[in-house]
Amino acid sequence: MTFANLPSFLGSALAERGYVAPTPVQAAVLEPEAEGRDLLVSAQTGSGKTVAFGLAMAGQLLDGEGRVPYGILPRALVIAPTRELALQVSRELAWLYGKAGGRIATCVGGMNPSVERRALQQGATIVVGTPGRLRDHLERGALDLSGLAAVVIDEADEMLDMGFREELEELLDAAPAERRTLLFSATIPRAIEAMARRYQRDALRISTIGETRGHGDIDYQAVTVSPSEIENAVVNLLRYHEAETAMLFCATRDNVRHLHATLQERGFAVVALSGEHSQQERNQALQALRDRRARVCVATDVAARGIDLPTLSLVIHVEIPRDAEVLQHRSGRTGRAGKKGTAVLVVPFPRRRRVEGMLRQAQISAEWIDPPGRDTIRARDQERLLTRLLEPVECDETDRELAERLLAERSAQDIAAMLVRAHRASMPEPEELIENSPEVRRAAQQERHRPGFEDTVWFRMNVGRRQNADPRWILPLLCRRGHVTRGEIGAIRIMPGETQFQVPRAIAARFADAVARTAAASDDEGAIIIEAAEGTPRDAARVNRQQAGRQQAGRQANAANPPAPPSGHQAQPHRPKPHRKGPVNGGDGRPSKPWKKRAKGPSQG
Repeated sequence: MTFANLPSFLGSALAERGYVAPTPVQAAVLEPEAEGRDLLVSAQTGSGKTVAFGLAMAGQLLDGEGRVPYGILPRALVIAPTRELALQVSRELAWLYGKAGGRIATCVGGMNPSVERRALQQGATIVVGTPGRLRDHLERGALDLSGLAAVVIDEADEMLDMGFREELEELLDAAPAERRTLLFSATIPRAIEAMARRYQRDALRISTIGETRGHGDIDYQAVTVSPSEIENAVVNLLRYHEAETAMLFCATRDNVRHLHATLQERGFAVVALSGEHSQQERNQALQALRDRRARVCVATDVAARGIDLPTLSLVIHVEIPRDAEVLQHRSGRTGRAGKKGTAVLVVPFPRRRRVEGMLRQAQISAEWIDPPGRDTIRARDQERLLTRLLEPVECDETDRELAERLLAERSAQDIAAMLVRAHRASMPEPEELIENSPEVRRAAQQERHRPGFEDTVWFRMNVGRRQNADPRWILPLLCRRGHVTRGEIGAIRIMPGETQFQVPRAIAARFADAVARTAAASDDEGAIIIEAAEGTPRDAARVNRQQAGRQQAGRQANAANPPAPPSGHQAQPHRPKPHRKGPVNGGDGRPSKPWKKRAKGPSQG
């Protein structure tokens, strides 16, 4: 299938952009059965969805001559979840409908609302925006949706995940009932199906996602590292691949800020992208990547959708995605429009099992490898340098005169060596990584101690989860009873019936004497027994499991062979004990103190 049957202006715009044949989702919306109907489309990221819905609504925007008639009221509304995606959609539709006379207005948070209102007043064929800003213009009277012929909801699943249901419903309720509704989503969960039933009429269901959810143009790799070696592994991965553009994903803004500063210090041309940056800063960062002034972008999941960089060929998951969906959307920033890409997960040794489960859930086959070492990177650098230096170049007379002067002063071998050194100096130095051996992996998976807690003594107290034990009141209690500071209490392990905690061996005796002296000092806390523990929390957990197993076996044996009642005794029906009424916690929201017990003793008159 080709774009031959499209209106001339649209066909010309596509040809100038190098479009020869439609992608599967573009071909599906151009089928005769999809013409004029509501559409519910599921397609993977990077499949050409923006051009697809741009072509799908052409019948509602163009006149008989293939042009967009002038009008003040918008004819189409496109709703996107993020500012970046809305701006990208706006750019795509601008070149697609520019020759036909289409006018695009963009309404997103972080931009000047008065400028957006003027653009709406002057007349726009298509309005593209985020739900919050569009609803704001609608409620202020700046956005009139009475003339809409088509509404597009892009990345609908992400929209609902971000909590925009109320804004979407208000916008859709304000649009004419006879409009077309085109709903595009990477996945179609029940919430999307419910929205489609409410706001669409006889919608055509289109799915271009194959049986495997993993992107076919992306090579997945999983790199196992020591938890302390993550940053060094990232440096070596960047140096090994030397991608034209690379995107690194972190979980939090603080981690983005830290990794950005680290890579900048190492000599990488890097920008940052997170929720703490203004829209202007985000635009500048993306433009630096497009202009190739920067080659690396460190970002949070705010960039997992809506970022389209044609030269992006490497995605590194510096921190593990929270689920398979985030993994797919992060990785989908590369391998777009038929181009190949690489997605690398940096996996600390203790987290490998979790990542394996996530990959199985996403139906992605990843190659498990070690991070590239210094020698591997230098060998690859030599190959790249040879290729780059042996490429044919055009030299003018000035260049040749300087070359002759250099040859007169130095030998050709010395000049070549200096040229190689100059090229290497422009590249950050690779890191020396710890060898990925079984011994190192075992050491990394062992519990890491805080400084000063290498040699500790475990103590126990007779309250646990069943008594609402919580570190927020346990830690101050230990400090009062043991006459220590917070920094002198190590790990706290809360178990069902007891709590164990660490104290440095150097102060263990002093701590034990203090808790013995203060045992009866407080009526509230005197019922809590603090004493040295036998073994570690793992030992206690094992004993608890063994006791629970013996109790369970005893209950099963009694159920199979119940004891006979005494002669002359009539069995009574079992009456369950009534449940205690009232919340577990106190009415003021604070944890109740079940360890407060009335001291037993002789009654006082």
